[in-house]
Amino acid sequence: MPEQSNDYRVVVFGAAGVGKSSLVLRFVRGTFRETYIPTIEDTYRQVISCDKSICTLQITDTTGSHQFPAMQRLSISKGHAFILVYSVTSRQSMEDLHPIFDEICQIKGDIQKIPIMLVGNKSDDTQRELDASEGQALASKWKCAFMETSAKMNYNVQELFQELLNLEQRRTISLQVDGKKSKQQKKKDKLQGKCSVM
Repeated sequence: MPEQSNDYRVVVFGAAGVGKSSLVLRFVRGTFRETYIPTIEDTYRQVISCDKSICTLQITDTTGSHQFPAMQRLSISKGHAFILVYSVTSRQSMEDLHPIFDEICQIKGDIQKIPIMLVGNKSDDTQRELDASEGQALASKWKCAFMETSAKMNYNVQELFQELLNLEQRRTISLQVDGKKSKQQKKKDKLQGKCSVM
């Protein structure tokens, strides 16, 4: 099947158990599950309207294990934007992102125009090993954006995806957070080239 050029592919990376699937499911379905179920690879699609055309936001939730390096390389080569997730309760989970970031740089070359978001998840947890300042410092080093989230509390989840899309410089793309706008507002948004979830 030929690739659709109007797909916008976001790939979510991170160690096992940091909450990648929880973030994606909270965003796409508005749900949160307490039990941990390991992921091999799942793809979720959300239709968004962008520049008077319809495109699909395709979110790939990758495995947290290192057993599938070929799948990881393929996800990077096809991805338009990347979310690198660690848990604020695990210093090791932040360390585990370094080889993934290096591989994105190696495969993509110049990453200056590629949206990358470093995310410290589980910000609601009191058993912190990492302060927000440490995430910010790594994001500055990598020249990418940073945000702390809590999939459990639904904190900064919509904002994470909106901010990631705001980083896209090659086309105008964004989310409509509330899903309910007046006809006048919809018309105004169309004229401004904004995108919205349908």
